[in-house]
Amino acid sequence: MSTDIIVIGGGIAGISAAARLSEHAHVTLIEAERQLGYHASGRSAALIEVNYGAASVQALNRASIAHLEEGGYLSPRGLMIVASQNEKAAFDSDLAAMGVVQITVQEALDFVPVLDPDTLAYAGYHADAHDIDTDRLMQDFARQLRGNGGTVLTGQRVQAIRRMNDKWQIETASQTLEAKTLVNAAGAWADTIADLAGIAPLGIVPHRRSMARIAAPGGQDPARWPMFFGVGETWYAKPDAGALLVSPADEDPVEPHDAWPDDMVLAEGLDRYQTMVATPLTKPIATWAGLRSFAPDRTLVLGPDPSMPDFVWCAGQGGYGFQTCVAASRLVANLTFGRPTELPSGVVSALRPDRLRQ
Repeated sequence: MSTDIIVIGGGIAGISAAARLSEHAHVTLIEAERQLGYHASGRSAALIEVNYGAASVQALNRASIAHLEEGGYLSPRGLMIVASQNEKAAFDSDLAAMGVVQITVQEALDFVPVLDPDTLAYAGYHADAHDIDTDRLMQDFARQLRGNGGTVLTGQRVQAIRRMNDKWQIETASQTLEAKTLVNAAGAWADTIADLAGIAPLGIVPHRRSMARIAAPGGQDPARWPMFFGVGETWYAKPDAGALLVSPADEDPVEPHDAWPDDMVLAEGLDRYQTMVATPLTKPIATWAGLRSFAPDRTLVLGPDPSMPDFVWCAGQGGYGFQTCVAASRLVANLTFGRPTELPSGVVSALRPDRLRQ
């Protein structure tokens, strides 16, 4: 099967890049699993807060949010940081870094009434944080790709990659595909795909992030609660369909795999959450984990590899995939086709793979 561009990876990075690229080329996206968004994209906290992440990530956030707002993908959530008396220094650091405004303990209790007033000493709030309708966003990108004549192939795990006659040949268990350009949007497997293609890996490492879903504390309705964090992001909790998601915010480096939670890490995170909450913790309804993959400098890797311009990186999202996808996919398409970019040159330089080849 021959096409112009092959995108490997069916998470938000791959499907958004494929949709953008399909505006000017025939694109085929291949995904190892039987469905799109199976790994990190299907296990996301699904929040956008423009001040979250490195400077280049924040630039992508700001360049993405208008599309997300206009498309109706966002709903109000808010973000709150909570701290005990002995966490004042860490609280002040978070307050400055995340651009939140300090509020009173009573205001924090009004937002999240299950917080423990005997433990809570400091709180900060930022209203401009939003839930993202991640499922509809992915579906719309897939619809755009198919509407432009592109193809989505699931259950197609890459077994071999060859370079022949100035084209890439991608071999799966059932077929061989050929294209001039290969886009590596393989998430936790990004370096594995590069190695198969004979391209030097960039040191992209997956990190496990665990999650528990618990019943709404005290039988309350948390629908209007903000997402709330312990200082230093040592844990967080987020309302989810009448329940509460609680994470230890772990970032343990692991090999790429279908992730599962570490019970001890999850228990420790739930204990940190419990110290700030007056309502007793109940047994989790469900637990799971996902992989957040980071380049060494913890920012995205977007654009052609300097050693092989027909090998394009769209990787290292590190948990920022949904909030950056609009601008990140546009940048990947512009760099792939050699078109001007709307982002400042300094931001583009901080995102290109060239920075990791020096």
